[in-house]
Amino acid sequence: MGQKIHPVGLRLGINKGWKSNWYAEKDSYAEFLHNDLMVRKYITAKLRSAGVHDIVIKRSMNKIAVEITVARPGVVIGRGGSGIEELKKDLNRLLKTAVDLKILEIKRPETSARLISQNIKEQLERRIVPKYAAQREIDNARNTGEVKGVRIWVSGRIKGVEIARTEKFQWGTVPLQTLRADIDYFYQSALVPNAGKHGIKVWVYRGEKSN
Repeated sequence: MGQKIHPVGLRLGINKGWKSNWYAEKDSYAEFLHNDLMVRKYITAKLRSAGVHDIVIKRSMNKIAVEITVARPGVVIGRGGSGIEELKKDLNRLLKTAVDLKILEIKRPETSARLISQNIKEQLERRIVPKYAAQREIDNARNTGEVKGVRIWVSGRIKGVEIARTEKFQWGTVPLQTLRADIDYFYQSALVPNAGKHGIKVWVYRGEKSN
């Protein structure tokens, strides 16, 4: 049985960066880590309709910067900037310090592994067959002309059968062992009515990148 390595973790420092950028002493490291996890969970839940692609947290001496990349920034900003002000206030309360908030837009949401897996999750929870959901997302990514390969795995009691299995869908190439390869990866689970929990893994290969 093969042991899989996280495609992003394998490439850290090569062509991928860290999602949390800060240094902490031993006595405060755990607190900062749990704060980061809490902030990510809160932002993901609150901005679900905006299509969150990435959350980067940077800490300096007495300030925290949070950069959120979304597919629909207008949903986050709100009417007259009311949405972003409310989010900033909530983050200040959670972290108990001043937060510098930046909202960025992803140009091609069809090529984001996280957004692809989120779309498949929502379709599975509406009882759509994994084959149709995955093929639709692969076609959308391929039509952008910016990706060279997409791989999607859906695991679980598909269609409510007794024995769980994994259905695999792929277009193009996904060279997981090439460190130069720019591969976006994301995993999440979906709760499907009358079929239990399904795991969704998505790999998106965007070509080679040296740094």
